[in-house]
Amino acid sequence: MAESLPEHERILQEIESTETACVGPTLRSVYDDQPNAHQKFMEKLDACIRNHDKEIEKMCNFHHQGFVDAITELLKVRADAEKLKVQVTDTNRRLQDAGREVIAETEEIIHCRLQQRNITTVVEKLQLCLPVLEMYSKLKEQMNVKRYYSALKTMEQLEHIYFPRVSQYRFCQIMIENLPKLREEIKEISMSDLKDFLESIRKHSDKIGETAMKQAQQQKTFNTGLQKQNNLRYGKSPYINNDGIPEPRNKIVSKQNLEEEEEEHEDEVLTAHDLVDFSPVYRCLHIYSVLGDAETFENYYRKQRRKQARLVLQPQSNMHETVEGYRRYFSQIVGFFVVEDHILHVTQGLITRAYTDELWNMALSKIIAVLRTHSSYCTDPDLVLELKNLIVVFADTLQGYGFPVNRLFDLLFEIRDQYNETLLKKWAVLFRDIFEADNCSPIPVSNEEEYKIVISKFPFQDPELDKGFPKKLPMSQSVPQIYIQVKEFIYASLKFSESLHRSSTEIDDMLRKSTNLLLTRTLSSCLQNLIKKPHIGLTELVQIIINTTHLEQACKYLEDFITNITNISQETLHTARLYGLSTFKDARHAAEGEIYTKLNQKIDEFIQLADYDWTMSEPDGRASGYLMDLINFLRSTFQVFTHLPGKVAQTACMSACQHLSTSLMQMLLDNDLKQISMGAIQQFNLDVIQCELFASSEPVPGFHGETLQLAFIDLRQLLDLFMVWDWSTYLADYGQPSSKYLRVNPTIALALLEKMKDVKKNNIFAQFRKNDRDKQKLIETVVRQLRGLVNGMSQHS
Repeated sequence: MAESLPEHERILQEIESTETACVGPTLRSVYDDQPNAHQKFMEKLDACIRNHDKEIEKMCNFHHQGFVDAITELLKVRADAEKLKVQVTDTNRRLQDAGREVIAETEEIIHCRLQQRNITTVVEKLQLCLPVLEMYSKLKEQMNVKRYYSALKTMEQLEHIYFPRVSQYRFCQIMIENLPKLREEIKEISMSDLKDFLESIRKHSDKIGETAMKQAQQQKTFNTGLQKQNNLRYGKSPYINNDGIPEPRNKIVSKQNLEEEEEEHEDEVLTAHDLVDFSPVYRCLHIYSVLGDAETFENYYRKQRRKQARLVLQPQSNMHETVEGYRRYFSQIVGFFVVEDHILHVTQGLITRAYTDELWNMALSKIIAVLRTHSSYCTDPDLVLELKNLIVVFADTLQGYGFPVNRLFDLLFEIRDQYNETLLKKWAVLFRDIFEADNCSPIPVSNEEEYKIVISKFPFQDPELDKGFPKKLPMSQSVPQIYIQVKEFIYASLKFSESLHRSSTEIDDMLRKSTNLLLTRTLSSCLQNLIKKPHIGLTELVQIIINTTHLEQACKYLEDFITNITNISQETLHTARLYGLSTFKDARHAAEGEIYTKLNQKIDEFIQLADYDWTMSEPDGRASGYLMDLINFLRSTFQVFTHLPGKVAQTACMSACQHLSTSLMQMLLDNDLKQISMGAIQQFNLDVIQCELFASSEPVPGFHGETLQLAFIDLRQLLDLFMVWDWSTYLADYGQPSSKYLRVNPTIALALLEKMKDVKKNNIFAQFRKNDRDKQKLIETVVRQLRGLVNGMSQHS
């Protein structure tokens, strides 16, 4: 108990010294203590309260008398306070009456001072606002007169200098809100101007390109003339241009002409800026730069120009039909890139060299693809040549603006192959016309003037010139015409090589290759077709062989002709050679083969006229009429062969005799022929004798001994065997090299003997004659022996 009392006192002290709101924790400690602690605490609290009441009572008793005295004095002062109040009220009334006028005057002065201060403030504010209004008015005026770049600068001044001074005013806020709208309006207007500009240059691109290409052509002409002047000055040949290609004398330009061309060139120099107003681009670029949106403008410009590039690069479907279509196409492209080059050099950052290079590479690929496609439709070599000239001017023009054009010159080599193809087709028509108009007869020459005219066209030396005139030259009229056309082809092929920036060696090589194609493909094909034509006879074929011989000899002059053009010696390493020798040899061989074929066909026609009586008992005593006609035909034909090379005539003669011999042999062995009498054999022998006489008469010079007669040796031995009836010798000597009837085949002899045996059987009266019966038995014996030989041959084989 003694321990809890000090604790209760401590709690009471805390309650007295703590604010009422914070006594909760203290009171809680009363209930957390020992049992009955609450009761004890309440007792202690009551004791404390009684102590305080006693102290309050003591204090009140101590101060009571002083309180009573104070109340008494306060009651005494009350009367004096009433008097003082009356006096103060009166004094205040009088003071108010006296100061009422002063107050009125003072209020008036205050009002005037307030007005004066307000006026001063207004003047100051107006002086601050007037420059803003003046600048805004200036901005509106600039917008009205379309000075948008200046208007943007004015806006910047307003925003950074003037508006901060008057930002608290409503009109300033309205102006500030209008500025973005004005900027957007300027952007829209400038973008509209740019679109109009883009549309304008799209329409004027062909004019710009045409002017640029014309200037490039004039510059090239001027430089070429200047080069010729330098060549003359330093003693060089004035007929060779920069590409090593000779030019006619009438193209040499005098110094005076060069100066006149230079002055004219200077007077007519026009640039893209002279033809197109670029100010919308500059203005729009500056405006977007000021607005901080230059990147948007650059992207838009590049995007639109790419679209225009695709449109420009898209050709018309019929562009290949005329050179104007190609010229318009090239002019538009040149105009496009001239504008881009101008923009590149006069603006900063709108486009870059990398952008133009990328655009050019894209365009170049498209251009090459378009030219490949459309040039393939060209069948006129003149149009292809004009296209080449346009491509050269196009490439030179863009090269002058710094664009790489090597791929265009590579393309020209592809087009050159096509140009050669069109030339070959054109010359094929020319060759065909020449051959069709040719009468295939030697050229008649009446006098020396006519002879000189011929040799001026064709390199020919007549070994019989001393014999005088008139005479006939061995070749026909087509030979000089073909020679002239080959030279014209070389000139035409040379035209394409001009301005290709190639060396003389390369040009020489190209000329020789194209000429080889003309000879080996075109001319050779025309000759082959001519030879195969059905109306071409033996006389014409002989003339064709003579013609090809002379054309072959003229090939060396064509070699010299090309050498003189290119100044490249034939001895130079890797120089191509003309294949004319093989071309004309092939044509000659074809003509020779056709001669052999037609001769054989003619012989077959005569053979078909043969009308033998194979059962005749006695011969007519003279050769058959068809055979004599055939021999006369061969004699006249071989007389025409006198101008042919010896081997050709000999081969033709040998071929004809062999074919005649074979045809006669086949006539005897014909399966439709069932019976042959001895009289028919004798008559047939008379015809073979005429053939042998023809062969021994040497219809064509150059045969040695009886070479030509050997063509009939098979027939001769076979007929001798049957006419002499020397079967014992034949059978005894068969197979021996020295046999008299070495060329008689047992099979052929058996077939012929079978046909004669059938004749004997059909002769009823011959069966009753003893000699005929004996001969019949002999025939049957020989037949058996021949069959034995034939069977032995078949077993051996």
